[in-house]
Amino acid sequence: MTKEIQLGSPPDQSPSRYASKSPKPMASTSDDTDPTLSLPLTKPPKSILPTPIAVSHTGTNKLTLVPLIFLIFFEVAGGPYGAEPAVSAAGPLYALIGFLVFPFIWSIPESLVTAELSSALPGNGGFVVWADRAFGPFFGWLMGTWKYLSGVINCAAFPALFADYLSRVYSPVGSGSGYYITVTVMNIVLSILNFTGLSIVGWFAVVLGVLSLSPFVLMTGIAIPKIKPSRWLTKAENKDWRLFFNTLFWNLNFWDSASTMAGEVDKPGKTFPRALVVAVIMTSLGYILPLMAGTGATNASPDAWGNGFFADAAGMIAGKWLKYWIEVGAVLSSVGLYEAQLSSGAFQLVGMADLGLLPKFFAHRAPFFETPWVGILLSTLITMGLSFLSFETIVASANFLYSLGMILEFGSFIWLRVKHPDLFRPYRVPLRLPGLVIMCLVPSAFLILVMAIATWKVFVISVGFTVAGIAVYFIMRLCKAKGCLKFSTGDSS
Repeated sequence: MTKEIQLGSPPDQSPSRYASKSPKPMASTSDDTDPTLSLPLTKPPKSILPTPIAVSHTGTNKLTLVPLIFLIFFEVAGGPYGAEPAVSAAGPLYALIGFLVFPFIWSIPESLVTAELSSALPGNGGFVVWADRAFGPFFGWLMGTWKYLSGVINCAAFPALFADYLSRVYSPVGSGSGYYITVTVMNIVLSILNFTGLSIVGWFAVVLGVLSLSPFVLMTGIAIPKIKPSRWLTKAENKDWRLFFNTLFWNLNFWDSASTMAGEVDKPGKTFPRALVVAVIMTSLGYILPLMAGTGATNASPDAWGNGFFADAAGMIAGKWLKYWIEVGAVLSSVGLYEAQLSSGAFQLVGMADLGLLPKFFAHRAPFFETPWVGILLSTLITMGLSFLSFETIVASANFLYSLGMILEFGSFIWLRVKHPDLFRPYRVPLRLPGLVIMCLVPSAFLILVMAIATWKVFVISVGFTVAGIAVYFIMRLCKAKGCLKFSTGDSS
């Protein structure tokens, strides 16, 4: 990839444009003619940062709008499964307020940042590329460490959820050897599906999304005549604010995860912003409406709202048939969440390899499907090893590492606006710099809160991972200097 600033790029440029080799010199009609003057500029020149981007080598496996919407949906939520602890921690009133307000102070700002930077720098690696271009390769690596680890730790929660919900139908998988076999088999089978490519995984996510959300649409409709609004005002007697905020954050973060696959998206400048808008609306309604139905149409106390209670609430509202459907939907949702997170982590490693932060073999593609098999294999092995940790430790550790990465991401977003104001942005957040700073400060304050309420165990785990990640960075630099591993020359150092 060339190091020069490129001018006059049209707004819907294909990602392969940026992955091309250095352009050939243009012929001029005379010695004193600047060849760049002959470029057809339909818009004022805008600079484009050089981004070494890995893209799908064929157009047949590109992500289009609908599959991308559902991949983002599964990166973030996958339905209201897992939101129940917010009710048990603080009561219906605070749970409803939280899921109503939190999208505005967190989901929308994160989505706007993702939409702008994914369209401006549409390459695999996403937020790693943004931090690298803003602050240099060390911060790109640090971003990659925090986001990758938070992603695979988060991914490890879904096999456990899968087993927990499945145990309500078939109890032997809920404990002992049955549990370990179920978690292991799920990891292996779903990683194999991931090898088939993002197009297949994306359309598979569409099917899973429809099947997992359908029972909640029915539950909400059936609950309407049974709702008593006074039940929404109930508060928990013994409030657990740590669990409450961790539940909110875990259920509504990872909006930027799909950015690591931007090099695989068809027309990312248009597709990403549209997909994010639809996904934010779908996800927000997918939480608030079932919570209003479940808390308003049943007499259950806040203490009853543990993981999986939505199925019990559906049974109270409509009967056992809907309870079983929601339990099956929870299993399908866990599958979709796992697939989306695994894809994001694998393509992040591809982007880091193309930046020269990781050895070249991380960017190797499998024959036929052209999927990053090294990243998928590594992510699967790490996820499998972490799947046997306690669910609460998994969620809290993922939240802490993700919070560190998001603070750096907001900083990268602001600094790229300052450092490269003329960077061509097919989508641009319609705010000036002071407004952007305020937009980022509000969610950043919440990030600090999430880290402040973490337990010492989570803090030690997160610091340990960070120190280990920094050590690996300098080991990679040493390997690059000694020539013992092959690296891309696409980094900005």
